[in-house]
Amino acid sequence: MSLKAKIEAVIYAAEEPITLAQLASIFADEVLASKAAAGLPFEVTQPENGDAPSSETADGEASAEPIPDAAPPASDESTGAGDQPALPMEDAEVRKRARLREREARQALQPIVDELIADYANGERGMEIREIAGGYRMATKAEYHDAVRSFVKSLKPQMKLSLQALETLAVIAYKQPVTAPEISEIRGVDTSGVLGGLMSRKLITTAGRKQVIGRPILYKTTKEFLLRFGLKDVSELPSMEEFEKMAADMAESDASDLEAVSSESATVTDTDAETSEPSVTETVTEEESTVETSGESSGSEL
Repeated sequence: MSLKAKIEAVIYAAEEPITLAQLASIFADEVLASKAAAGLPFEVTQPENGDAPSSETADGEASAEPIPDAAPPASDESTGAGDQPALPMEDAEVRKRARLREREARQALQPIVDELIADYANGERGMEIREIAGGYRMATKAEYHDAVRSFVKSLKPQMKLSLQALETLAVIAYKQPVTAPEISEIRGVDTSGVLGGLMSRKLITTAGRKQVIGRPILYKTTKEFLLRFGLKDVSELPSMEEFEKMAADMAESDASDLEAVSSESATVTDTDAETSEPSVTETVTEEESTVETSGESSGSEL
């Protein structure tokens, strides 16, 4: 099985978006071994602590470099100690190698993940790999929304948010971090009870206190919010211009539906008029014919 297929299987099986660091911790040995087998040298990157980078060979071993002003280790006779613990400099070197190794694995895995995303985007598939909340997750494509919606409607409905909760959540999403008094001022009603419900569902969380009189609590959205709404981050939220466009489209659609209903009502009225009971004149004529027939019958009997 190829490494690309393994990554695809892991992304599919993950319940939450899986990050590149998680993929690197799983496939670091395999991806670095394949890179070494291909004869590709390891990239030398600057460590985070600002020390000089250590050059590494293709098999992952660091080259020996002289360390200036490094005192030789003391002998057992001079110190009187048996087993000596690892020197702090050696620990730092080990951590530095681990960071370089993880960074190298992430750099090697990124093109594979990008290739997977392109394969799902260009192929005739109903699924795609999306970047959500800092990780990667499989999701259905937007063009198949109607089919998925029909299936979801057949399932047991989940607990829905009330209109008050949605309004409060929207204010927090666009104004975060924001305090409860600020939310109440925007909505025009008290929102203390709604905030407790949103926090119990882990859609919002506290973000410290605002440095003003009273130091009110600040609220912000959580990672669970991004997962529920399928967002990479809050920057993907619709803008006010997009909201206005959607509102205009909905108003136009409602007007079209109302016009169609009015035309259908007019058609039904015309049909009812055509199939209504006969007029008064026709009824009188039929009654006169009946009277004449009865008179002729009486005369013949006489």
